[in-house]
Amino acid sequence: MTICLYSPYIPKHHGGGEKYLFTVAQTLAKKTLVYIAISSLDSLSPSQNIKLRQIYEKFLGEKLHKNINFIASPLGTDASFWSKLQWTKKFDVLYYATDGSLFFSLAKKNILHIQIPFTNLLWKPLDRLKLWNWQVKNTNSHFTKRVIEKSWFTKVNYVHYPVIVNPQPQAKNKKKIILNVGRFFSHLHSKRQDVLVDIFAKLNAKDWTLVLAGSVEDEFYLQTVKDRAQGLNVKIMTGISRANLIELYKEASIYWHATGYGIDEASEPAKCEHFGISTVEAMSFGAAPIVINKGGQKEILSGLLKKWLWNDQEECVALTRQLINNDRLLSRTGNTALKRAEEFSEKKFESTLWKMING
Repeated sequence: MTICLYSPYIPKHHGGGEKYLFTVAQTLAKKTLVYIAISSLDSLSPSQNIKLRQIYEKFLGEKLHKNINFIASPLGTDASFWSKLQWTKKFDVLYYATDGSLFFSLAKKNILHIQIPFTNLLWKPLDRLKLWNWQVKNTNSHFTKRVIEKSWFTKVNYVHYPVIVNPQPQAKNKKKIILNVGRFFSHLHSKRQDVLVDIFAKLNAKDWTLVLAGSVEDEFYLQTVKDRAQGLNVKIMTGISRANLIELYKEASIYWHATGYGIDEASEPAKCEHFGISTVEAMSFGAAPIVINKGGQKEILSGLLKKWLWNDQEECVALTRQLINNDRLLSRTGNTALKRAEEFSEKKFESTLWKMING
């Protein structure tokens, strides 16, 4: 079986969506050959292939399986419709993480992964035909699934949560750190680090540190966050390795998330967190989550964790104070979060993936 994975965001972006797609690749590569398509009219040289491997191994913090190779693709280029169509014919499975666009494929099986809750209506005959061409459709959350089924008038076959975590026993050396992980950018589903800085200022917990970690896509926005953080115990870390990020997860006692702040979820769902990979990762190391009550975050914080969802800055401050003033409650909440993270297991991830491939 020959499988090709394609995302218009690769190799330009390094976020949760890309982490998900490479997790798919790593899983499939245990049993078969996997290609990751790169939009290019020219073939990739061996040195380019090696460089791409190195870039994503650094991003993921692990080696890519030997069965994974990068391949040049006319998809996403100015190549003709027919050359693109003919190119897709060579694969048993084409797995496409869409940016909202659709194309025809002649692969034996076509799987469409939808990470963003798009609200554009797909009702034109050509759009319907393209959508029909993708036999299996999956989303990264029930939140995204509900929006897509309503706006695209289609059935989503699977919800495939985009995380594989290996929960660790809650660290005994937790520090007085409130952590947020996410790229620095101000458009679309911005992680709203600026809002978190404002909340931290209101919290006024002088022996606690707010750590904001992530890559930079918008230098102006990063500077805005830095300006807001002047005089506060805020540490901004950019360009850190996966290994260093894991250390932060181990040290953090609390995890904050604010994507979707000030947004009407019903009218602009794409500006809310589509799922929330970093939240689950933090929980898998025993960090207590205090996150915004919007988007995919509501799915992650189920059961006893629902009480830690917040709707405004004052509520976030109040919830955080409950934890920082009660060590026993903080530890218990962290343990509850860790147990919830165990439900996003490698076994479930692989089971759903192979159902889509073979079903």
